[in-house]
Amino acid sequence: MSDETGNLVSISKQDVRRAREDLDFLSSIEDIIEEARNGRMFILVDDEERENEGDLVIPAQMATPDVINFMATHGRGLICLALTQQRCDHLGLKLMSQANESRHSTAFTVSIEAREGVTTGISAPDRARTISAAIDPASVADDIVSPGHIFPLTARDGGVLVRAGHTEASVDIARLAGLNPSGVICEIMNDDGTMSRLPDLIQFAQFHNMKIGAIADLIAYRRRHDRTIERIADTTLRSRHGGDFKMYVYANRVEYAEHVALVMGDVSRGGPVMVRMHAMNILDDVLGSIDSGKEGDLQASMELVGKEGRGVIVLIREPRLNYLADMVKAHALGRSPDKSAQRRELRDYGVGAQILLDLGVSEMILLSDTVKTIVGIEGYGLKVVEQRSIR
Repeated sequence: MSDETGNLVSISKQDVRRAREDLDFLSSIEDIIEEARNGRMFILVDDEERENEGDLVIPAQMATPDVINFMATHGRGLICLALTQQRCDHLGLKLMSQANESRHSTAFTVSIEAREGVTTGISAPDRARTISAAIDPASVADDIVSPGHIFPLTARDGGVLVRAGHTEASVDIARLAGLNPSGVICEIMNDDGTMSRLPDLIQFAQFHNMKIGAIADLIAYRRRHDRTIERIADTTLRSRHGGDFKMYVYANRVEYAEHVALVMGDVSRGGPVMVRMHAMNILDDVLGSIDSGKEGDLQASMELVGKEGRGVIVLIREPRLNYLADMVKAHALGRSPDKSAQRRELRDYGVGAQILLDLGVSEMILLSDTVKTIVGIEGYGLKVVEQRSIR
């Protein structure tokens, strides 16, 4: 593993043994889905390289007042309602911020309350009533008011295969359980107000007789059953940056975006493959902006692969409407135009991982000048064995 400077640090045998012991407490995704189907709360943990936090999770249609009270008194975190994009659109829920600068791009909408059947809105019965109104197929936008005491989150289409977060995971599990595709989640905090980590979560789960599941395992489960990308075109690209590449175009069937893989040599065998996962930025990659300090990263990566004679450059394109306009506006205001691209690169490796798997890559040497957090990467069957700087 790496420390904050990116230097490799050793892991003691005791650390490895403890990690394995912790993993023994994780339930299979099949068991977690069964818990959801039967209306029981469970805990979902994310990648240790991210927050390594755990959320209490239950399908939204099972969120009774007792469940809400348990989350408030024992979970202690923010109680949120994870909804599909389609449902948020149906209810007219707008994002809390159009320029999302949260660390993990969590898609909060405006807070909500049920229009009818609540008093102050904060009590457990009132919050359960609001959740019920929000997920009721018969409800319309007028049945919900803002602001309120429930905090909806918009899950990305494609779920954990596109974004490996608790929001997407809770919706995926509810859907896989045959229930309304929505979930109620709440971060778990310790008595002293700090975030619960895996050892704390194991004790919590044992005390409350709950199962713990991992988002990485959910990714692996969905990988066995779902696929969001397909290869739609290819050609040979002769580039002044590194030489001749095989160029593949992939379509993301969920977000309707086209992505590119530049491949040199045989990457399906022969050991770890040099890989650059690159979030496309027209200001840096095409126009050569010098403001972000990222100009030339793409071309430098291509030249490194060219010298190696073997490697993959994956170009991830942002499908969001007005993405370029928002980037230009941010640039005009003096903000870094690359912030959103950086966050996407850190959080949304799902599409890139599927492309690498299609190309036959399993172990990679990651090209990056910063320490990368790749959420749930092992769930895709990929392993980062080394990181190398671009310059």
